[in-house]
Amino acid sequence: MDQYRVNWHYPTTIWVGPGRVAELASACTELGVKHPLLVTDPTLAGLPLIERVRNLCVDRGLNLEIFSAIKPNPNSENIDCGVGLLRKKTCDGVIAFGGGSAIDAGKAIALMAGQRRPIWDFEDVGDNYRRVDTNGMLPVMAVPTTAGTGSEVGRVAVITDEKAQVKRLIFHPQLLPDIVILDAELTLGLPPGITAATGMDALSHHLESYCSPMYHPMAEGIALEGMRLIKKYLPRAYTTGTDLVARQQMLVAASMGATAFQRGLGAIHALAHPLGALHNKHHGLLNAVLMPYVLVANRPAIEAPMACLARYLQLADGAPYGSGFESVLTWVLGLRKQLGIPHSLADIGIGTANADTIAQMAAVDPSATSNPISFGAEEYREIFLRACAGTVKL
Repeated sequence: MDQYRVNWHYPTTIWVGPGRVAELASACTELGVKHPLLVTDPTLAGLPLIERVRNLCVDRGLNLEIFSAIKPNPNSENIDCGVGLLRKKTCDGVIAFGGGSAIDAGKAIALMAGQRRPIWDFEDVGDNYRRVDTNGMLPVMAVPTTAGTGSEVGRVAVITDEKAQVKRLIFHPQLLPDIVILDAELTLGLPPGITAATGMDALSHHLESYCSPMYHPMAEGIALEGMRLIKKYLPRAYTTGTDLVARQQMLVAASMGATAFQRGLGAIHALAHPLGALHNKHHGLLNAVLMPYVLVANRPAIEAPMACLARYLQLADGAPYGSGFESVLTWVLGLRKQLGIPHSLADIGIGTANADTIAQMAAVDPSATSNPISFGAEEYREIFLRACAGTVKL
């Protein structure tokens, strides 16, 4: 595994390799952090891993605090509580440790540490980010324990506004963590279902950024290679959870996905965001279920990129698969089945009662702006209903 032990500096400083969580105290020292707040989720907080991390930091003279009062979809109240503890303990940096929710919460807490405005004033709308007092932001180290969201290399924190029942994107360029540790050993305990859902989340980032009409050739190239890594390594990580090479490559692919979606996302995320806010379902699972229905809806605009993707992934082009688009769709459907992903939204307990509300929310979701086709509420309603019914029409 020595070939996987490297340091990268794009899009930020990334320390890659199994066992590198042991260098967390060194990351704090490099950033001048002496009293970090470790933000994690309640499940991880009760595991021996967090006690090990605490000991690693304490042994190096760091005064580590732990905050874990966050929901699977963190809300503004969670962030306020974390900021309250951070200020009370006079912490000078944040370690965001866990899945996408913990990392998003950690980044938001670091942002809000020295702000006087409420968090919604920094929603990713227009130039709201200019309202941030950057002197009030704290350095962030991010340590993902799942291979999905890529939040560790993102400039956005997704926070739920429970009053409005929407997920809001909190953005600032300096939300990008200063040091990221991609340690595959931390993902070895992930159950197959979480491995599948988070891996498909990473795929959705690559796929949507690749289909985006925005001009960003670097992101387009990253998306292509990220999908190749996922095609090769996600089934291995799902089938053999102790496969350290597959786990490491999936961590890399997840970070690549969040790097690629600088090019934009699309209708998968535009629908997943309101569905997650209204139904509190796992974001990656929602993306996985929605994926083929959105692909079919976007088909008129993505035939050419799908043909290129089919060639790059070495998918069969021609009988019995048909066009490049059909080859990709067949692969996606087969991968979902292989990973035990439910076929329809109905299969995960989501009905059609809120179809109009979900469609209207999707149409104005920020992710919708970079979908290859500009859908209105009626089109989103149709996609949603097909996803509920499990109808994939070529």
